[in-house]
Amino acid sequence: MKNGAFLDFKVFTCNSHNDLAEEIASIMGKPLGKADVKKFSDGEISVNIGETVRGVDVYIVQSTCAPVNDNLMELLIMIDAMKRASAGRINAVIPYYGYARQDRKAKARDPITAKLVADLIVAAGADRVLTMDLHANQIQGYFNIPVDHLLGLPILAKYFGEKNMEDVCVVSPDHGSVTRARNLAEYLNCPIAIIDKRRPSPNKSEIMNIVGDINNKNCIIIDDMIDTAGTLTNAANAIKNMGAKSVYACATHPVLSGPAIERLRESAITELVLLNTIPMPKEKRLDKMRFLSVGNLFAEAMMRVHNNGSISELFDKERKLK
Repeated sequence: MKNGAFLDFKVFTCNSHNDLAEEIASIMGKPLGKADVKKFSDGEISVNIGETVRGVDVYIVQSTCAPVNDNLMELLIMIDAMKRASAGRINAVIPYYGYARQDRKAKARDPITAKLVADLIVAAGADRVLTMDLHANQIQGYFNIPVDHLLGLPILAKYFGEKNMEDVCVVSPDHGSVTRARNLAEYLNCPIAIIDKRRPSPNKSEIMNIVGDINNKNCIIIDDMIDTAGTLTNAANAIKNMGAKSVYACATHPVLSGPAIERLRESAITELVLLNTIPMPKEKRLDKMRFLSVGNLFAEAMMRVHNNGSISELFDKERKLK
């Protein structure tokens, strides 16, 4: 794209992932918009837009990762500031959508917080949401505005396809990730295996059985996110002990909270491939981690949104890269 090809849009960010926002803006041929997002001494968030946005399409890049409540409030307040400044279309670009795991009532009196967050974003004044790999696809229906749901799988598939590994098997760490595993297996033209697990309590999992042949295979475990890494490391260690030649893993969202880093360091995983939807400080990075950027994909999608282009064609094009 030539610089200056799109003159009537601006890209802004809050404080959650400045590096990704700068990368996206640079690819789109724009500097980041001027905005001051800070806190008062009592913790209240203050947002000041430093340039005119009247009649302009604005894209606010903000992952609602840890500290999730602060980052969510920053996003809501900036959306409100844009609305009151008479911005044209307000697009919330949320590479990682926090609270997505609270998408249903698992037991009596549970909240559906993913729906609450969607209502807050709409009420603040967003006209569109652009996000990636929601924990549950039905969250798109929680919004009463258009949602463009990007997929990180083509980026991961392209990376593993270029490694030209033999005897590959894609492994789903649980029943919920079977579709994702099957899609990656289609890219790589290989079989899949499924881990049967149970979760006795939140953030804890136990391996019950493995469905499929992983003996002497180079296994790739795929999931949408890694939080405490209990599910992933239990799965990796189990399939390695059951005869896998090597264990690779990949995920879109590196939440990596609590004991995740220590578990990953001591696990049987040879290489962990992650996307940069969430910023990762240097102290959390391991030698076995490899980060791939979603900047190009988001920039292309945002340009298509601005020009009323097709998002689905974008993924058709990505599929041809395998």
